[in-house]
Amino acid sequence: MSSSPSPAATRLDLDGNPIAPLTICMIGAGGFIGSHLCEKLMAETHHTVLAVDVYCDKIRHLVDPAPPHLAGRISFHRLNIKNDSRLEGLIKMADLTINLAAICTPADYNTRPLDTIYSNFIDALPVVKYCSENSKRLIHFSTCEVYGKTIGSFLPKDHPLRKEPEFYVLKEDESPCIFGPIVKQRWSYACAKQLIERLVFAEGAENGLDFTIVRPFNWIGPRMDFIPGVDGPSEGVPRVLACFSNNLLRREPLKLVDGGQSQRTFVYIKDAIEAVVLMIENPARANGHIFNVGNPNNEVTVRELAQMMTEVYANVSGEAPLDEPMIDVSSSQFYGEGYDDSDKRIPDMTIINKQLGICFGGLSGMVFPQPVADGLNMD
Repeated sequence: MSSSPSPAATRLDLDGNPIAPLTICMIGAGGFIGSHLCEKLMAETHHTVLAVDVYCDKIRHLVDPAPPHLAGRISFHRLNIKNDSRLEGLIKMADLTINLAAICTPADYNTRPLDTIYSNFIDALPVVKYCSENSKRLIHFSTCEVYGKTIGSFLPKDHPLRKEPEFYVLKEDESPCIFGPIVKQRWSYACAKQLIERLVFAEGAENGLDFTIVRPFNWIGPRMDFIPGVDGPSEGVPRVLACFSNNLLRREPLKLVDGGQSQRTFVYIKDAIEAVVLMIENPARANGHIFNVGNPNNEVTVRELAQMMTEVYANVSGEAPLDEPMIDVSSSQFYGEGYDDSDKRIPDMTIINKQLGICFGGLSGMVFPQPVADGLNMD
């Protein structure tokens, strides 16, 4: 861990103004994004973090106990936001609240829809309420899932308009949010996330809440999910990178849901965190905005991702791939009945580029080897 920044080092915002140290209440600090954000803030800024979560496995190196050079700058508060009266007090102590808490594993969306809806909407209500009532700035993490299906996905597969950007590129202030039927409970997560976005936006419009909404597009890297039995407790069926890592480490075929034809873009977590820090330290540019945070330049199918991970694993482990490295499974077999999906998710990055100067570059071949190796615990 890097030492704290020098007291003499003055951080400036994008407009050249000195950045005053902030106290940040980070809800969900013990998760994938939160752990990397805590590390970044401790290493490169003078901000103080009130780290709120139900567990601290991924930030234990920062808080149990805090290293001497971080004394007084980060503290862990073990609480569940849905039933703990301490939450409002922590929000009052802070200048800024960042809400990262969520159930966000696709396997849960249709098998645990009630937990998914409560976690992502009902449990988030007090956070929004306390920030609004106490005039505290809020950075709320949503998801690219709120876009649902692309317009192009409703056209015949050979229709020429499917290739036109306006039918699949997702824009924060323009693209419709299109979900499947109610019986497809996979959309419980997206609906809950969209509704809390609408509440945050309404609090801003009616009550003056200073807010920023973040829509991550497939951020990947170390600590994304625990690999069951390898680096931490089971969190259910993990997301695709950890799922494939688990298969590779156990010498099992990688399971491709519905042939692995869904297309996704990916961003390495350390690059994405740079964008979040800019949001934190440039409120005049970030307040009132919804930001896509993704890389439209490195789209791959899930099948291509599996092939890439198989090759990286062979290179870093020295083990030859299995004779049958991948197998196809149906979505109902893998996720349960009621699963549905979007065909592709390509973020438009115009707004965040204009406001914060963020524009991720690079193609998939340049982006994937490091996070894949990290995910395999082989770095």
